[in-house]
Amino acid sequence: MSDAIKAVWAAIDADPDYVVELTSELVRIPSVNPKFEQAAGLNEEAAVQAVVDKRLKAEGFATEQWDVFPGRPNLVANWDGGEDKSFILCGHIDVVPTGDGDSWARKPFSGEIADGRVWGRGAVDMKGGVAACMAAAHAIRKAGVKLDGRLSIHTVVDEEAGGFGAMDAVKRGKLAKRALIAEPTWGNVVPAEGGLTWVRVTIFGKAAHAGWRFNSIFPQPHVPGRLEPGVNAIELANRFLSALRDFEMSRCRNTWHPLVPAGLATINPGVIRGGAGLGPDGNPLIMSNAAIIPDVVTIDLDYKFLPNEKFEDVKAEFESFVHHFAAADSWMRDNPPKILWDLFDLNFPPLNTPVDHPLVTSVVAHATKVQAKAPEVKGFEAVTDAAHYAGAGVVPVIYGPSGDGFHGKNECVDIPSLIETTKVIAATVIDNCGTR
Repeated sequence: MSDAIKAVWAAIDADPDYVVELTSELVRIPSVNPKFEQAAGLNEEAAVQAVVDKRLKAEGFATEQWDVFPGRPNLVANWDGGEDKSFILCGHIDVVPTGDGDSWARKPFSGEIADGRVWGRGAVDMKGGVAACMAAAHAIRKAGVKLDGRLSIHTVVDEEAGGFGAMDAVKRGKLAKRALIAEPTWGNVVPAEGGLTWVRVTIFGKAAHAGWRFNSIFPQPHVPGRLEPGVNAIELANRFLSALRDFEMSRCRNTWHPLVPAGLATINPGVIRGGAGLGPDGNPLIMSNAAIIPDVVTIDLDYKFLPNEKFEDVKAEFESFVHHFAAADSWMRDNPPKILWDLFDLNFPPLNTPVDHPLVTSVVAHATKVQAKAPEVKGFEAVTDAAHYAGAGVVPVIYGPSGDGFHGKNECVDIPSLIETTKVIAATVIDNCGTR
C-alpha cells in the first residue's frame, strides 16, 4: 500500500463522522423524482445539489451546474489533472417515493443516525454512495495528496426514471478514461450489467361491430353481400405473447455470461393496451367500448440483454422473430406488426468491464483489505448510470455501501460500510489518477 493511501486512510480514520453526517444531511433534503410524485417541498434536487456544490468548492473543485429538466440540475466538479489518468466518481441524487410514510419506523427524511445506521429515503440508494465519493475527495485533500490525473465528481438527476441525467452529462462530453459509480453493492465489486431497452410492438387487426363476431370466428358461407369479417387485434396479441414467451425462454437457455444469473436476458411485457383506432401517441384511441372488435394493440416490453451482447444483434434477432411470427398468419403477412425501439428514449447500453482490468483489480484489492474478506465479483441484475458512461467509451465499475429498505420502507445505510466504501473509493482514485 502506498504512502499516499496510508495517509488518506489515516485522515478518514481521524474523522469517521464526516461521511456519516454528510449522508444524514443529504437524506434530510427530500429529492423525490418528480416523474413519480410531486408535492411542495418534496422534489428538492436543486437543494441537494446546492449542498454538494458548496462542499466541493470548499475542497477546491471547480463546479458546474445545468438543468437537465427545469429546476433539476446536474452537477459536475473537477480537480484539474491529466486526461490519460482521468477518473469520474458518480452518483444520482434523486430518490423514489416513500409510499405510506406513516408505516415507516422513523420519518422517511429524518436522516436519523441510530443503531449503526443512517436512516431515511435515499440513504443507501444512493446518497450514502454520493457522500462516500465526496468524503474520499475530502480525505485526499486533507492528507495533502496531489493527484496527477483529473478527478471529476458527477452528481446527476433522474437515474430512477431512466438515467437521463447521466445521459445528458455524457452527451455534453463530461467523460473520463474510467469511472466508479457508487451504487449500493453490499461491498461487492460489479464490473458488468446487462443492457436494457424499452420496445413497443403494435399489432394491427380490423375493426368491426362485436355483434358480427360470429362472422369472424365461425365458418360462414361466402355469399354475395357477406360483411367482411373483423380481425381481433387482442386475440392476435394473445398469440403473440404466447410465442414471445417461447422466444424469451429460448434466449434465456442459449445466452450466458459468467457474472450474471442464468436467464437474465428476459423480455417483460410491462404494458398492454387494446382498442380501436390508432391515436397520435401511438396507442389505441378507444379503449372503453367492448362492442368494437379492436383493430390495434400496443405491447410495451422491458427488454434485457447480456453484458456481452450487442444491441444491434439483439435488435436483429427480435425483428427476425417478429417477422417469422407474422409470416405464419395470412392476415399478419399483409399487415405486419410495427416495432418501435428505444421507447421513451430509454436505452441502457451493456457494461462489460473485464474482471482483470486494472480498475477492477484495484477495487477488489482495496475492498479485500478494508473489509477483511475478498468481495464477490459479480454482475448487476438491474441497470445503473454506469451503462451510459460505458456506452460512451468510459471504463466503469460499480462499488458502494450496504444497507436495507432499497426502494422499500425503513431505508438505511450501514455506517461501517460507509466508512469502508470511502476508504476503497479514495484508494482507487489514487491508484487510477496517480500522484505528483
